[in-house]
Amino acid sequence: MTSPVPVAAPVPRGPRHVGRSTLAVVLLLLGALLAPVAVIASWAGGLIDDTDRWVETVAPLADDPAVQQAVTNRITTAIVDAVGVDDLATEATSALAGLGLPPRVSTLVESLQAPLASAATDFVRRGVERVVTSDAFSTAWTEANRTAHEQLVAALRGDPDALASIGADGTLSVQLATVVDAVTQLLVDRGFTILERLPAIDASFPLMQSADLVRLQSAYRLLHAAGTWLPWVSLLLLAGGVLASRHRSRALVVAGLALAGAMLLLGVGLAVGRTLYTESLPEAVQRPDVAVIVYDQVISLLRIALRAVAVLGLVVAIVAFVAGGTTAARSLRRSWSRGVAAVRGAGDRHGVSTGPVGRWLDEQRTFVRIVVVSVAGLVIVLADRVTPALVGWTAIVAILVLLVVSLLARPARPADAADVDPAASPASVR
Repeated sequence: MTSPVPVAAPVPRGPRHVGRSTLAVVLLLLGALLAPVAVIASWAGGLIDDTDRWVETVAPLADDPAVQQAVTNRITTAIVDAVGVDDLATEATSALAGLGLPPRVSTLVESLQAPLASAATDFVRRGVERVVTSDAFSTAWTEANRTAHEQLVAALRGDPDALASIGADGTLSVQLATVVDAVTQLLVDRGFTILERLPAIDASFPLMQSADLVRLQSAYRLLHAAGTWLPWVSLLLLAGGVLASRHRSRALVVAGLALAGAMLLLGVGLAVGRTLYTESLPEAVQRPDVAVIVYDQVISLLRIALRAVAVLGLVVAIVAFVAGGTTAARSLRRSWSRGVAAVRGAGDRHGVSTGPVGRWLDEQRTFVRIVVVSVAGLVIVLADRVTPALVGWTAIVAILVLLVVSLLARPARPADAADVDPAASPASVR
């Protein structure tokens, strides 16, 4: 009777392994949770501190029909109020009615007061619309936003001369003096010469409001530092979690998916924030739709950034999965190796070979992979702005380069190795 084969008892995991796994999970979790905060801090810090980025963000608003209409309404109202169109219409009709006209004619003249004021307002509005829908408005809008942002940065840095450019309630407005001057000149050329006798007309367009500018000033330096360092802290935490894990390829997949998931949550948060922002607008806001358009445009770069980070996380997860030790990954790599071997064999049969270059690529394959991955990482890190397209195309090019290298690499045959080292045994060659 055959005695049963003893089965080895499973080796219990020691405290070291448990502590290492726990550390890896904690680091990955902290890195993933910090990633959305880091993206927001980096976006906000750049938007507040970089005037060029701010101008680039809000410049498209000048071409939005709703914004153009809102600006037209503000400038028209400012000019009509400065001229006193209603008072002028009243004075004109009263003067005509007092010329001793027949009662019926005098009554008719007085009834023209409202149509006269409306006609004058429409005349002003048409002139404003002509300027606001022209290329001159885009230029004026860009310069006005540049000036407003420079004043905001100066105010946040504590420059006392810049505080006067921000309202008492903390409202940052774009001054439209250049646009008003262009409209005034156009209307004067069309015969509305009364504008020549008026002082400068003030008109502005509010962009953002902070009820506590002093608190915003205090947070400015913190935000600047957070935008600079938090992204690196998040990446270091994720990298530390991968290095601390016993199964690093699996941990890298988890890190990439966690990063992508965190960006998905951030996107959901922005959608919820948009709804809350719309519902919290004060009743004094005449055009809530324009306020929402401004909100969407201001966070447009944030949306681009979170999509880029999400794509980066997915790319890392996919690459780590393919390079991992799962059955599917090994099967995929074996299929590629068989295909490469078939192509290499077909080339040999037709006298096509990569020769010494191919052997060098095979010998230095680890070095080549490190170089390709490092260059791809530098392209993303050193880019002025990381976009989903940049991350995606960089990953595609890097993967294609690695695939081409693996196709060109030519492993040394046993016969070649024996020629190089005659003393080598078959086992050592293998």
